[in-house]
Amino acid sequence: MTTARKFLLVLFSSATPFAIGCVKQNVHDAALKDLETKGAALDREHGARTRAERLADDRGSRIKELEQTLATATQERNAIAAERTELAAKLARAEESHAAMQARADAAELGLAELVKRRAGIKAEIRRMTDALAQLGSRQIAAEKRVKQYREMLARFRPLIDAGTLDVRVVDGRMVLTLPMDILFASGSTKLSNEGKDALTTVGKTLATLSERKFQVEGHTDDVPIHNERFASNWELASGRALTVLHSLLDAGIVTSQLSAASYGEFQPRADNTSDRGRALNRRIEIVVVPDLTGLPGSEEISRLAGE
Repeated sequence: MTTARKFLLVLFSSATPFAIGCVKQNVHDAALKDLETKGAALDREHGARTRAERLADDRGSRIKELEQTLATATQERNAIAAERTELAAKLARAEESHAAMQARADAAELGLAELVKRRAGIKAEIRRMTDALAQLGSRQIAAEKRVKQYREMLARFRPLIDAGTLDVRVVDGRMVLTLPMDILFASGSTKLSNEGKDALTTVGKTLATLSERKFQVEGHTDDVPIHNERFASNWELASGRALTVLHSLLDAGIVTSQLSAASYGEFQPRADNTSDRGRALNRRIEIVVVPDLTGLPGSEEISRLAGE
């Protein structure tokens, strides 16, 4: 019982002896019940204010982390642009050298074979640098596209992030969208709340615009065990919730070939399970934007080896 509720009960109890002669027992009981109701309302208001303060602290930390990730991606794009400029300058110098050698070859018969050989080498080098320049251009375009997509997604998700409904992070090079389980489901349930349905509809419509990407819905729980007729363990509870979210995303417009689901139960916690806050962070749904590895160095060689 909170201090506010104790104060109300003491206040009422201290006044009772003076009014007992003129107040009927049913009036006394009704007044006492009213005080209990008001005390419970004060408790809920205090709890809501505490949760809001915690969400504000967590949101500030997440926003700083997202801004740092965005800065890193921008630096990568700028580095690629600088490298491309340098390679273009080298290509121009190589073409000038080729032109000079061609002039000397035309003017002199002696040593023509050697000049032709050197010319062939320079041509091959030009071809290699041209190819490298084209690859850098493609990488720069891809990097700029990733940065643009990241900015656009952050802008669309900003209301959910600010409300504490959604957390967006980059983990091991993958974008991870995290929704607290307590917002989506009641304890031990796989039925979505109205707030959870609204949040998933917004998330799903945004992700549906990324038609070239795939998404994996991952269910996580805290370490409090569960065992009943529906769920033998946290594995089953997490998988049931992940599938519920998957179907909600399908309803929001994401196609079936883009979605998969996984259950991690209690075995990939984000925080320590020794506190209420840590367990709340561990009860979550994560929507992972699966990276496309085809553009990474070595992907062609890996594909070739896989076909042997």
